[in-house]
Amino acid sequence: MRKFLSLFLILSFVLSMTVCAQTVTVSSECDISDLEVPLSDTVTTSAIGTTLEIKAKSAVLLEPNTGKILYEQNADEKLSPASITKIMSLLLVMEAMDKGAFDLETVVTASEHACSMGGSQIWLEPGEAMTVDDLLRATVIASANDACVALGELVAGSEEGFVALMNERAKELGMNSTSFKNCTGLDAEGHITSAMDVAIMSAELIKHELIKDYSTVWMDSLRDGKSELVNTNKLVRFYKGTTGLKTGTTSIAKYCLSATAEREGLSLVAVVMAGETSNDRFEGAKKLLDYGFANYSFTEIGAELKETETNVNSGEIKSVKVKADGKISLLMPKNAKNDITRTTEWQKNLTAPIKKGQTVGYVNIYNGDENIGRIPITAKEDIKKRDFLLSFEHILKGIFKI
Repeated sequence: MRKFLSLFLILSFVLSMTVCAQTVTVSSECDISDLEVPLSDTVTTSAIGTTLEIKAKSAVLLEPNTGKILYEQNADEKLSPASITKIMSLLLVMEAMDKGAFDLETVVTASEHACSMGGSQIWLEPGEAMTVDDLLRATVIASANDACVALGELVAGSEEGFVALMNERAKELGMNSTSFKNCTGLDAEGHITSAMDVAIMSAELIKHELIKDYSTVWMDSLRDGKSELVNTNKLVRFYKGTTGLKTGTTSIAKYCLSATAEREGLSLVAVVMAGETSNDRFEGAKKLLDYGFANYSFTEIGAELKETETNVNSGEIKSVKVKADGKISLLMPKNAKNDITRTTEWQKNLTAPIKKGQTVGYVNIYNGDENIGRIPITAKEDIKKRDFLLSFEHILKGIFKI
């Protein structure tokens, strides 16, 4: 009996080692022990102006299309960001692909430097080759530092050069509380940002629809299924409308999160920094998003142009047909009364020739006394300049009233 039990235990151990060799969950800097635990059922319906109980040093809720801040708590306090740093790293990768520098199928060979990162990782080996697509999955879903550095080296040749680009882009975006020292978010002296700045770069990143192909994935794998990826952002699984975006955790930064979500045309970015527990960041972000969806709606206002044409000087005909197809985005509290009015502003002394699509005026949109924007009025047709013979004909018609 003892021999049989010993044999059974040895066989079980060998089988378990075989399974582990086949599929390994990648290392994460985040405490992922609670990722299977659902968020609370409580829905925040607090009215605008209410102080939310966000258990973190800093928090921001932003509507990315208008840039309007809907809620803030110590929004500009400079804090260590941990892996939400990767939001800027990913933004630069997306922008480089937009410029045609490389594509998702581009193969990247891991450098010794990239493989030396530690922390969250997929355990890249020096010389190992992976596509940009694989490295993006590892970086976004599992927050892999080695994959992130490999992407940075692809963009700029070195991590140092890439970090310089990150800081330059931060300045362009008006991120005045930010200084990056690396592209991963590993703790480093002087590596700081703020919840406000994180919201700004998050809003910029989600303009790239491609990022959502990665940030909305709950589980995935690499290396033919041998490396399992689990998203460290559990809102992806448990919060309706979640589109991303990035978690971050270190002993100095504590628990951080930038969460993005969309419902009924309203997009929101919720940032929570320096929560004491993992639950604090997720519940804090959920509370911010609930607050935004409960209180605001995002609508588009059209020109409703009544005029179909406008006068043209010196043209072969006296008027040009026009249109105004654009729309103005308007973010409003749900209980607010919209008082939308429109005024038409035409270009003075409009003279031929006129090209189709040329701007010939504007429809100004007002909400009450506030000018919320204007929509171009454009020509629907070409109008040629009147030549000498045509001008002479018009003169004769005027003289003889033909």
